[in-house]
Parts: sequence; structure tokens; C-alpha cells
Amino acid sequence: MGKKSTLSFLPLRGMVLFPNNGAHIDIGRDKSIAAMEESLGHDRLIMLCAQKDIETEDPKIDDVYEIGTVCQVQHVAKLNNGIMRAQIEGLYRARILDYRDDGLFIEVDVEEIEDDKTEGKEVQALIRACISKFEDWVKLSHKIPPEVMIAVNVAMDDGHVLCNVVTNHLNCKFEDKQKILEIVPVKERLEALYKLLQQEIEIMELENKIVMSVNKQMTKTQKEYYLREQIKAINKELGEDDEITQAIEEYRTRMEENSYPDDVVEALEKELKRLERTNPSSPEMGVSQNYIEWLLDLPWEIENSEIIGVKEARKILDEYHYGLEKVKERIIEYLSIKTLSPDIKAPIICLVGPPGVGKTSIATSIAKALKRKFVRASLGGVRDEAEIRGHRRTYVGAMPGRIIEGIKNAGTKDPLFLLDEVDKMASDYRGDPVSALLEVLDPEQNNTFSDHYIGLPFDLSKVMWIITANDLGNIPRPLRDRMEIIMLPSYTEVEKLHIAKEHLVSKVKRANGLKASQVNITDEVIKQIIEKYTREAGVRELERQLSKVCRKAAYKLVNEKKKSVRVTKKNLTDFLGKAKFTDTKAEKEPQVGLCTGLAWTEVGGVILPVEVAVLKGKGNIILTGQLGDVMKESARAAITYIRSRSQELNLPEKFYEEDDIHIHFPEGAVPKDGPSAGITMATTIVSALTGKKVRADIAMTGEITLRGRVLPIGGLKEKSLAAYREGIYTVIMPKENERDIDDISKEVRDKMTFIPVKNMDEVLKIALVD
Repeated sequence: MGKKSTLSFLPLRGMVLFPNNGAHIDIGRDKSIAAMEESLGHDRLIMLCAQKDIETEDPKIDDVYEIGTVCQVQHVAKLNNGIMRAQIEGLYRARILDYRDDGLFIEVDVEEIEDDKTEGKEVQALIRACISKFEDWVKLSHKIPPEVMIAVNVAMDDGHVLCNVVTNHLNCKFEDKQKILEIVPVKERLEALYKLLQQEIEIMELENKIVMSVNKQMTKTQKEYYLREQIKAINKELGEDDEITQAIEEYRTRMEENSYPDDVVEALEKELKRLERTNPSSPEMGVSQNYIEWLLDLPWEIENSEIIGVKEARKILDEYHYGLEKVKERIIEYLSIKTLSPDIKAPIICLVGPPGVGKTSIATSIAKALKRKFVRASLGGVRDEAEIRGHRRTYVGAMPGRIIEGIKNAGTKDPLFLLDEVDKMASDYRGDPVSALLEVLDPEQNNTFSDHYIGLPFDLSKVMWIITANDLGNIPRPLRDRMEIIMLPSYTEVEKLHIAKEHLVSKVKRANGLKASQVNITDEVIKQIIEKYTREAGVRELERQLSKVCRKAAYKLVNEKKKSVRVTKKNLTDFLGKAKFTDTKAEKEPQVGLCTGLAWTEVGGVILPVEVAVLKGKGNIILTGQLGDVMKESARAAITYIRSRSQELNLPEKFYEEDDIHIHFPEGAVPKDGPSAGITMATTIVSALTGKKVRADIAMTGEITLRGRVLPIGGLKEKSLAAYREGIYTVIMPKENERDIDDISKEVRDKMTFIPVKNMDEVLKIALVD
């Protein structure tokens, strides 16, 4: 049993004091100050013990631990704020036996806990292990003064002293320190100390790791900040700082003001960070800024929400365009469906027809009718795929393709986009732009169209596409499959008269600075111009001739000082000169070896006179007039048919061996091809061989077979208009083309006679004058 004594008691908050260690403590509670003063009269001894809860202001016996330390007071000083500061030294551990509180201070009866003197190899090993661990802890903490290590080394022979010194200096919880203070056997104390050291070292290593990581990050941040400040200072001296900062601020303001998809915002942020790090004198600066501006300018989420009424749209279409009923009908259908289902995909319409019939201008009118932005891209002569999809940004001078450029110019993601002259595109070593259009015009793909320059998917599904072409045959089939084809025919003379009266006359007057009252152009004059001065499918030449009339009228108004000019049939030659087409190209009288065929070209329907001459020779077949392979084959098929019918036609038995047959198509500079001149050539050859004349008031079209069958052809409407313009009102046509007669305008249909035939025998009976 240890010695017993009665001492004043001082409870400690969050602190455990061990024997063999000194400390400075500040005392503020009245009872604690009184206890300290009491100890000065009793050998300066006082009992110190930790209270279990540091918040307890007036601790009782149950609020403090049972075991504490008896200390000697070395020095006491009172501070100005009423706090007493004491320097104390721990002597030995003691257990509280009795606890008395008289209201002034606390007094306790304590019993000393004697340290056991167990020795041995195991205890010595534990001592060394604890010292080694403590050294590791000291290396990590960097806070322990050198004299502590001296005290530890001195305590190598006493495990209790070692536990007291080491534990007192650890920065662990006071509860963990209290446990080691309470353990009596030295072996158990050393084991507990070793575990506590191991735990503290692990915590310290993790803490150091965190501190190093934070310091490293802070160092990196400070370094970047320092370098940026240096760059700013250099840029400021060069006068470039304000420009870059201002540009970046402007870009960020635009990002906040407008709405962009998440992937676009991410790309912009990435590019802006790169811009901040780029040297202003570097070429990369301009490239990066150009890309950022393109991303900001594109209407990623801007669209026209206005839906126009069907009646209003029809009124606008009729106001700007005469005829073109099929096109107008398709637009009205689209608007009707759009009213019922606003999310419907826009149609992809391909307008095919000869030049001058209004393919491009109807697209402008449709845009007005739908109140959409109008964008036009001409594809004629485009050979490079990059024209459609853009260049990759790795190339110098890279730019987006025409599609994205058009969308940017429109400022909305649902404009009306006109792709003009799609049949004039070509392919070469730079790529296939026609195939690139497949993605643009495919409703299943174009909602994520990717331009090589932009590098982000753009939604083109809301765009209304209108494509124009002169020749459907030049459009590749995969591209044709994605479009709705609408054929635009040639205009009749009556339609041209309406178009001139309602649109062209007022247009050319304005273009030449004339008021409506200054020039009077009658309907008869317009008809005369159409008949005598123009031969075309569309109205471009008619507009040019009317413009010429207006220019001459303007000259008369200025030079002759007239108030107005009247244009009549009699004085029309004063304005336009002599008539270009004084008579029809078709012959008026029946002739041998001459027949009028009909052809369908890019510029509409034309008549095709065929001449045949039979000469003594060796059975040669001569073809002239720049003919295509198909037409040459049709000529040989016609010869074979005639040879098979030589007896019925009363032809010499060996005419094909003794006579040379020369087939000629006038206007040899114009390329001609197609099978529809087959029956025309056969009729002309029979006429030349038999000497029978061919009717001059008749024109014909149809493909011939070796057995004399007449096969259907295309473009009957355009061919009929060509015959009508030339004053030929009877047309021989294949029987299977009867269904196409309804497509011909009533004006032409009422005046013309169509004779459907099944075979060549019927053609000869009708065409040859017996």
C-alpha cells in the first residue's frame, strides 16, 4: 500500500498531467484558486485530476476520474485579469479515496499508486520499441524540443518514467492519456503506449500527406497566379492586355445572355481557358477567337415559333406566283399538318424543271408565305466535300461549310434553305460533295449533323429544304430517294402573258427608273414579244426583252422630252428591232425525207427535225448531228424494223446493200440523245426510201423496237408545249402515255390533237401522205 495524504484538489479541463513532467496552468475558477492558495501552506502539494466533461463548471466526485497526479507547486503568479498562473511539477500517481467540498475549495484524501518494478527482456524490448516509435513520431511532428529526447533516453531503464514522459508530450485525446495514466502494470502500460504511438503516427502521416498535397496545390496556384500576373504586365507594356481581357469578358457575357446546349457550353469553356493561356502574338489566338465566335453566333436553340394561317399563306403564294399549282398545294398541305402537329419534320422538296420557270423565285415566295428566314446556297460547280461539311480546324484558314454558314446567316435553326443547281455538282479527288449532302438531307441523320469545323452536332431537322435542278437524271439515286420530286413544266403563252402582266412589267419598270404611267405596254405587245422575240421554256428572255423596251422608252422620255411612251404592235420594231422568229421552224408543206420529232432537254421541250437522204452506195448508215449512243442505237433499230417490213413497204429487196442512208439532225452543235426519236427516224427513213411525203402539220415522239412496237417516253407535257409553240397541233404519241395528257394545261389540251399508237404501222398510216 502507498502512503496516504489529504490535499487540496484542482480539477483539470481537457488535460492530463503525468509524473516526471512539468507544466504551466492557468486557473480561473474560484474554488481552484482557493485550492491552489491552500496548497501553498501545506508543502505546496496539490492533487490534479482530469474531469470527464470539460463543460462541467462545478465538478463533483462522479465528474472526475479516480486516478490523478500529485504535484508540487513551483511558482504562482496572479495576472491582471484575475487569473492565476502556476508552474507545477508532477510527483507521483494517486487514487482519490474521499472527496469533500466545503464551498470554498475541494479537499481529497488520496493514496499513492506505487510503480511496479517488473524487469525482463520483454519489458526491455517494449521500452526500445516505444522509444523507436516515439522517434518516428518526433520526426513527423517537428514540434518536440531536443531536451525531451534527452529525458526519454534517460528513462530507458524505467518503463513507467518512459510512459509518463512520452505520453505527456503526445497530441492525442486526453481520454487516451488518462487510460495510460490509470494502468498499473508496466508491461500493459508500455503495450498501450506502443498502440497509441502507432495510431498517432498513422494519423500524422495522413495529416502530412494532406498538408503536402494542399501546399503543392497552393504552390501551383500561386505559381500560375504569379506567371499570369507577369504575362499581364508584359501584355500591358505591349498594349495588348486590354484587348484580350475585354474579348474574353465579352464572350462570357454573350454566354450568359443566350441559351446554349451543355456540350456547347463545355466546348466554349475549354476554348476560353485555352485563350487565356495563349500568347497574344501567337497565330493560335486568331484561330481560337474565330472558333469561339462561330460557336456563339450559331442559333443552337433559336427558332421561329410563329405558325402562319393556311389561307394567308395561299394568298401570299398566289400574289407572288402565277400557276405552279402542285408546289403551292404541297406547301399548304405541310402548313395544315404543322397546325395539327407542331413538331413535324419539315419536308425536303426538289423542284425540277427547265431554266426560267421560277424554281428559285418560288422558294423566296414560300419563305415569305411561311414567314421564315430565307437562305440560299448555289451548288453549281461545287467539287469539294469541305464546301458542305467544312474544313477540319487543323488546316490553315479552315472555315465551316456552306450549310452551317447559311444557318448562322439566318440566325435561326429553322429557316427555309434553298440548295440551287444540285444537278451541277461534281466529284473529284477532293471528295464527293453529293454524298456529303446525304447526311444533310436525310431526316433520320440531320438532327445531329456534324460540321468538321464546328465539331459538335447541330440539329438540321427543323430546316425546310428546297432543292432545284434542271435535269433529274444528273442527281444520284441515293440523293433523289431522300427528296420529294415536283416537276415544273414549261410555261404556255397564256401563262407567260399572265406572268408578264402581273409581275414582269412592273418589275422592269421599277428596275429602269420608270413610273407606271410613263410607259404603256398593251397585252397585244406582250403577246407579240412572246411569239416573235422569245422561244423558251421559262420567262427570262421575255423579261430581258421587256427590260429592253423600258430602256428604249426611258431614252425617248429623256431625249425627246415626252411625258409618256406608248408601245404598240406597229412601233415594237423601234424598240426591239426585227422579229427574231418570223416563222415556225416546222415546215408548212409535206416533204419527202423530212419529219418533225419532239425532244425534252434541260431547257424544256424542243422540236427535232429529222432529215434522211438515200444515195447509191454500199449499204452504209451515216449519222450526223452530234448524237448520243442511245440515239444511234435507235437509228439502227429503225433500220432493222424497216428491213423486216420491206415487202409490205414495197422496198427493193437489197436496198440495205445498194443504198447509203444518211440520217441528219439539224443544229449539229447541240448534243442530242435519248430513245424518243425512234419512230421519227423510222418514219423519215421510210419516206426517203418510198418517196412518200410526210405530213408537215404533225409531230411525233416514241421509242421503237425491232418488231415495230412503240414504247412510252417521258416529258410529254414539255414536248407538247414545244409543238404548240411551233404551231403544230397534232402529236403522235405512245398509247401508254395517254395517262400523261391530263397533266397538260387545258389551254394546250383543248387546241391540240393527240393520236396514241401501239406500233409503227399505225404511225406510218397517219404520218405518210398516200
